[in-house]
Amino acid sequence: MRSIRTPAASRRGRRTALVATGLVAALALTATACNSDDTKAGAEPDSTTSQAADTGAGKVKIPADIASKLKEHGIDVDKWANGGWQDWDKDKWLSEAKDFVNPVIKGLWKPERMKSAKEANKTVSTKDAAADQGVSDPDPAPVEATAEKTPYHNYAAPVGKVFFDSPEGSMVCSGTVIKDVNHPGKSNLVWTAGHCVHAGQNGGWYRNIAFVPAYNDLGKSESQLSSASSSQIAPYGQWWANWASTSSQWIQGGSETGGAGAAYDYAILHVKPEQGSKSLEETVGAALDVDFSAPSATEVAKMGAWGYPAAPPYNGLKMFKCIDRPGRLSLSTSLPTMYRIGCTMTGGSSGGGWFRVVNGKTELVSNTSIGPSDNTWLAGPQLGRNAEALYENMSKTYGGQ
Repeated sequence: MRSIRTPAASRRGRRTALVATGLVAALALTATACNSDDTKAGAEPDSTTSQAADTGAGKVKIPADIASKLKEHGIDVDKWANGGWQDWDKDKWLSEAKDFVNPVIKGLWKPERMKSAKEANKTVSTKDAAADQGVSDPDPAPVEATAEKTPYHNYAAPVGKVFFDSPEGSMVCSGTVIKDVNHPGKSNLVWTAGHCVHAGQNGGWYRNIAFVPAYNDLGKSESQLSSASSSQIAPYGQWWANWASTSSQWIQGGSETGGAGAAYDYAILHVKPEQGSKSLEETVGAALDVDFSAPSATEVAKMGAWGYPAAPPYNGLKMFKCIDRPGRLSLSTSLPTMYRIGCTMTGGSSGGGWFRVVNGKTELVSNTSIGPSDNTWLAGPQLGRNAEALYENMSKTYGGQ
């Protein structure tokens, strides 16, 4: 899969640096203060949203309805907890939204396992990217990704890593803590990419999905992390997804290169803490509003993408960002136009939030979805009616749980 990549040099100079500083300042301030089918798809919970399950200490404990769901697919819950989740028999790959389950397996995401997780990447070919149908803007010049300042919780507290297991092994994406309009100040919602939770067409839901905000808070190197404490690696702990939501367009049309689902490649997780009763937003002390107005790229002066690139030349241990003026990318006249910026971040940054500052306030406006094999730019979906309906359904139905 490919979602954010690109290793090229940028010559944007002083102006870009100043804009970047503005975005970072707004984000830090937030952190310290504490088509017709679209609407229909987002409004129907069974088509996009699913519940996960819990495990108790030593043995899986899940609600009867979830246990029955697993049984319907021929899956033994106890075997699942003891490693059965690694069985990716296509006949048992839970693919529909209503099939999603994510039993917590305590101790699974140990520091070493998190470090070894590979990037989830969506790479489009030059031919696909050029299928602009006369709507795409010229390819942007590469913008060199810059490392976020440390500690991350002071500069980009809402940003973190999303870990999950796929048939290819342990994988990683990026994500952002977002506000919950129906539960102000107590959000448990995380924004990421659809391809970080579901494989798309001919695939199914990934497993063992967890979010770690401000991962590797001090930006330590791989050698330094070998002796780092758990609080330095996961300063706010691990948050397992007990609900997940993505677009029906991604489930039905997503592919290894993004496919017809790329323009709808977004997802929302509802998470719960390892321990305690405080919400994610209360624990992290930060969350961002989501802008569902889908502003035209021509109306936005700058957008910034944050994430943890994991494919070379990066290793997924540190947070990076890119700031650029967005352009338009169209893969088909039948699909919504996507945003595109120059950026050298690679896979692993997939799902990471794209932010812009409106009246001094930082808001999430997109997320990393696809990029080219030469890692020179990133593209993300516009968040319009479909995305907003998905969000509202998640907030109203599952937000308070």
